[in-house]
Amino acid sequence: MRRKIKHIAIVVQDYDEAIRFYTEKLDFVLMEDTALTETKRWVIVSPDGSDDCALLLAKAASEEQQKYVGNQTGGRVFLFLETDNFQRDYDKFRERGVNFVRNPSKEMYGTVAVFKDLYGNLWDLIEYV
Repeated sequence: MRRKIKHIAIVVQDYDEAIRFYTEKLDFVLMEDTALTETKRWVIVSPDGSDDCALLLAKAASEEQQKYVGNQTGGRVFLFLETDNFQRDYDKFRERGVNFVRNPSKEMYGTVAVFKDLYGNLWDLIEYV
């Protein structure tokens, strides 16, 4: 048996602003953007070069869902973006206005810094040793 996580849904306020953030700030690729209804779309973004798990951008459809935009994990780091060149991506993201809330640090497992996405979810940018 072979199984894997294919998509992780992240609740967003607006499809287009989320697409712009991920593609223009983090160099993700827009894999799919299909209208399902007049207000619901199937939007998939993925880091360039990745063929594994991708993000499903899910627009908050109710007041209850809206409460979780930017706080999907109660303030803990939510997602981990692995890079093969930490300094290159850290510098590029900062130049593009990505908000880093924890400075880079060398840990026993690699180099890591924490940034916020456009809604406030926390991410690790990490290069493993």
